[in-house]
Amino acid sequence: MKIEHIGIWVRDLETMKAFYEKYFSAKAGKRYHNPKTGFTSYFMSFAEGARIELMHRADTQEVFPEGLGFAHLAIHVGNEQEVNQSAQRFSENGYEILSGPRRTGDGYYEAVVLDPEGNKIEITA
Repeated sequence: MKIEHIGIWVRDLETMKAFYEKYFSAKAGKRYHNPKTGFTSYFMSFAEGARIELMHRADTQEVFPEGLGFAHLAIHVGNEQEVNQSAQRFSENGYEILSGPRRTGDGYYEAVVLDPEGNKIEITA
């Protein structure tokens, strides 16, 4: 198991991308855009293997009342079967599954669960 990435909601996607490139030598992946939802993101990779996901929607603060900043922690568990098993275990233990398991538009197979304090955790493969 490993931390896959940490998601951050931002106001200005291009400025934040440039910031992480300039000051942390992060490399941006291909810009992802979902025209249906207006969601746009970059995965930023660091030399030692860590990644962050910079995310933007024009209506972020209306759709996500928690606002801007850190959005979720993504933990890679291995494969789709392990995602399914993890989601089932969380559900059986009374944790809320917000979405999934499902294939996302940017290629992940994931389930999103809330931890005991309401923080989002993406269980990914």
